[in-house]
Amino acid sequence: MTTSANGGSARVYLDWNATTPPSDEVLAAMQSAAKDAWGNPASVHGDGRRARARIEAAREATAALVGADARDVVLTSGGTEANNLALRSAFPEGSKGRLLTSRLEHPSIVRLAEALAAEGRAEVVWLRVLASGHVDVDDVRAALAIGPARLVAVQAVNHETGAVQPLEAIAALLPPETDLHVDAVQALGKVRFPAKVATTMSVAAHKMRGPKGIGALVTRPCAKLVPLLFGGAQERGLRPGTVDPVGAAGLEAAANSARASGPVRYARVAALRDELEGALVREGGQVNGSGERAPHVLNVSFSTWRGPELVAALDLEGVSVSSGSACSAGTAEPSPVIEAMLGRERARAAIRLSLGDATTAAEVARVIAIMRRVLARAA
Repeated sequence: MTTSANGGSARVYLDWNATTPPSDEVLAAMQSAAKDAWGNPASVHGDGRRARARIEAAREATAALVGADARDVVLTSGGTEANNLALRSAFPEGSKGRLLTSRLEHPSIVRLAEALAAEGRAEVVWLRVLASGHVDVDDVRAALAIGPARLVAVQAVNHETGAVQPLEAIAALLPPETDLHVDAVQALGKVRFPAKVATTMSVAAHKMRGPKGIGALVTRPCAKLVPLLFGGAQERGLRPGTVDPVGAAGLEAAANSARASGPVRYARVAALRDELEGALVREGGQVNGSGERAPHVLNVSFSTWRGPELVAALDLEGVSVSSGSACSAGTAEPSPVIEAMLGRERARAAIRLSLGDATTAAEVARVIAIMRRVLARAA
């Protein structure tokens, strides 16, 4: 997708894993809701009912997207809150159990796991990470053989490499007393995955061309949730606070679009990603990750550049990419995901290029030409 910088020359946006531009359908739905559904959805009068209808439509659309029941969808501010709600509910104050997860996870899982351990709520087992970017299923099996686990937390698709995690293989190992939390934020609308295996699942609208500030935690009926906040009875008391009907309208439109044609649209992107990958490998790039990957993500390291410096150089040339998770941007540390996979030096040089369903062949060709020019400076 091409954007404009302050009305000047066009830029190429290849940071779709950080966030996605709202689609025309989403913008139209939100504009309509802003005009007609501005009431407080908790109010019993007509204005409140119109707002509440938008929220329930978003709940239904999210449920349909993942094959769940609408009553099992708790609307949140996004994926980070959903992850926190799921894990803190699994490890409430005063109890302790084993949590199996890995350093591949989003910071909202990794840092929360560290916090739960520090608080004495969880014994965290850090699963072995393969160089491919996948969780080692054999290590899950070994960890379960040592003793029971209360929860296993594994993402559906990695946010930095696009690695599609072996959810079915992991779920097959879990006894009935062990729940599985799946951060599906980077998968929904892009790849098909076995959503049914999850006990709880995180959703974020802005990663599938919806608005920021709204997402959901989808649960099985058996899941027991403990609210993070206290206040009103919204979301069955599990997420108090007035729900935004305008954001909900955007979530509904995004979820409907993702369900209707998202993975089909992203399958087309695979050819563009492969073209970009081939060109960068010929320029000396080392691809970080292998095996099953989402069709739109490329993580690559160049020995002659540090990742943040290359990101800055490309930014000056009008190309938007990143050197890691947007939630960790601005830190001096290299990507913990790539470091866990391939070591610190490889991580220091890593950049992520993530395409979207609006990325064009012309844009990819332009980025390849720019990359060649920029990389030649360090040759």
